[in-house]
Amino acid sequence: MPPAKSKPKPTDRATPRAAGKPHPAELRHEKPRKVQARGTPKSRPDKAQEDKALEDKVLEGKAQQEKAPPPADKKPREEQPPAADAAPEAIGHAGSPPPEAAEPDPELSPEEAERARKKYLLRRFWISGRGYWGLRGDRLAWPLTIGLLTLICVNVGFQYGINRWNRAIFDAIEQRDAHTVYWLSAIFLPLVAGSISLVVAQVYLRMTMQRRWRSWLTTAVIQRWLASGRYYQLNLVKGDHANPEARLTEDLRIATESPVDFIAGVLNAFLSASTFIVVLWTIGGALSFTLSGSTITVPGFLVVTAVIYAAITSTSMFFIGRHFVELSEEKNQTEAEFRYVLTRVRENGESIALLGGEEEENAGIDRSFAAVLARWARLTGQHMRTALVSQGSSLFAPVVPVLLCAPKFLDGSMTLGQVMQAASAFAIVQGAFGWLVDNYPRLADWNASARRIASLMMSLDGLERAEENDTLGRIQRGETADGAMLSLNNLSVTLDDGTSVVKETEVAIEPGERVLVSGESGSGKSTLVRAIAGLWPWGSGSVDFHPGKRLFMLPQRPYIPSGTLRRATAYPAAADNWKTKEIAAALDKVGLSYLKDRLEEEAPWDQTLSGGEKQRLAFARLLLHAPDIVVLDEATSALDEKSQDKMMRTVIEELPRVTIVSVAHRAELEAFHTRKITLERRQGGARLVSDVELVSRKRKRGLLQRALWGSGANGGKG
Repeated sequence: MPPAKSKPKPTDRATPRAAGKPHPAELRHEKPRKVQARGTPKSRPDKAQEDKALEDKVLEGKAQQEKAPPPADKKPREEQPPAADAAPEAIGHAGSPPPEAAEPDPELSPEEAERARKKYLLRRFWISGRGYWGLRGDRLAWPLTIGLLTLICVNVGFQYGINRWNRAIFDAIEQRDAHTVYWLSAIFLPLVAGSISLVVAQVYLRMTMQRRWRSWLTTAVIQRWLASGRYYQLNLVKGDHANPEARLTEDLRIATESPVDFIAGVLNAFLSASTFIVVLWTIGGALSFTLSGSTITVPGFLVVTAVIYAAITSTSMFFIGRHFVELSEEKNQTEAEFRYVLTRVRENGESIALLGGEEEENAGIDRSFAAVLARWARLTGQHMRTALVSQGSSLFAPVVPVLLCAPKFLDGSMTLGQVMQAASAFAIVQGAFGWLVDNYPRLADWNASARRIASLMMSLDGLERAEENDTLGRIQRGETADGAMLSLNNLSVTLDDGTSVVKETEVAIEPGERVLVSGESGSGKSTLVRAIAGLWPWGSGSVDFHPGKRLFMLPQRPYIPSGTLRRATAYPAAADNWKTKEIAAALDKVGLSYLKDRLEEEAPWDQTLSGGEKQRLAFARLLLHAPDIVVLDEATSALDEKSQDKMMRTVIEELPRVTIVSVAHRAELEAFHTRKITLERRQGGARLVSDVELVSRKRKRGLLQRALWGSGANGGKG
């Protein structure tokens, strides 16, 4: 993000309400104010964090959980312990600061810069991933790791024991020693049982570590993703973080599963190779042969052959599969985009059905799926070539040592048991050396997944650094000092590239005031609302709240969570925070009395309720939570005029002391507000051009109501 531009003092403030307060520019070098967390409702915070978080959820749920000042008798949200059922095995911690931004060398070519970026992405993944074994990591991380490594070492010992048994049994068969054959047959079962038990124990420890590591890291990343509305802000900034839900699920699963498999495989391969190279060297000895009349002796010929064989297969795999990582990244990205397209169709099913857009949606799905199939086709070719090397290697490996040992066996210098032991040891060594051959596709898949999750981490890093660094141009949040409920002090709202949207707004709203924010479309009204809620961080100046007061947001499109209607009404608090009578009464007051008997019914309410019913449900939430400040962002746009009037009167009657900030286009709403401020779009950002009282207009509205309905108090019913 660009550094903050210089902040000129305002020259045309629309209101003198806060004129006596020090100007923020005069406090520039003082200690920055402590940013306050948004208030929570009187009830306990909601435990469920839905993955369906788009703008609707951001505006309504997140707005009151993190940025507005918290109640005086409660701790801020970030000081509360994590929910008990969030990730019971290993709770991740997101408290460590993000790493410093890595800027590419300007002298690098675009190709070199891209390679450097991809290399850093793997490093960025490990910066967070290794925290699992740190002081704030999982308490079982090291016991599981040490236990797994110990079992791998012991299992190699059992492999050596079975290798020795293999030699002894074939020597006994060659010598026709029945007693030894029977005795070796008896001890074979304990050897096999011990080896199987060790492998089963390894599987348990390995998968337990993978599960707990994934739980720890997923929880940590999701905490950062949800904090301070970053999951919403990612939609506003540039970066490689598209489809975060796929990165947090499939990519993060692969990124935490594969490294454990790789480390266990590498250790097992190293120990096996080290152990059985000694066996090959000891058994095979030197091989002498005559070439052009000269005798040539090759010491440790079996070891030399194993190394050369592995070098050939590994080199072949490297050249054949060098595009594996790139293709895996492309495949994962297209798969994520395909899932996103299908999810969008499901979430917007009603609109698509009403418009008859099935054919166009089908065409879009076909295009997305065609991209998936194209990547799969290219990946299939890579798998075919790697399978050719892998399968050929596995077929030749058991035969090569037998052919090499055959001359020594035929001249009597090697026993049959030694030949079979050498063949077994050669296969083990070849398997260890060929570990890359067998696991290169998985390694490429992990590489791609780790980079995708690291890209999301880097985008979150940028947002987090911007929150901590005032030089990047952040809107400050604090407490009012003059009794005002809400004040905007020299507030300027910009895009993340520094482009001004709203310029130098100065407003103070007293307790109990009802303020209507108006202006033409595109003048920045909704952006201003997001800045007040703390969801839009870029700009300058400050948004201050009365200490200990709670903010509640009602967006134009209310978020309806899955589950029962009771939960949808109580959201974002828990469904059991209010009695059934209280919830039913709230529904009755907003005109949804016909839904009272369905409170415990689980249904797709987001698809079932109409736009007007969703807005009525949002007002029922407002009555239940009874906040101090409420921001209505076109919250009655789906209601007819009479229903709108009734809804506003209900809020005023039920919550007479609430402070209201409304963003709306309907002139009829002026009757329910005491003050109106107007934004006007201008060059360099919208400005506040008027701030007027609405008492006279309200009286005219009352006269009109009495003329039409006979009484302003009872008008609009029906």
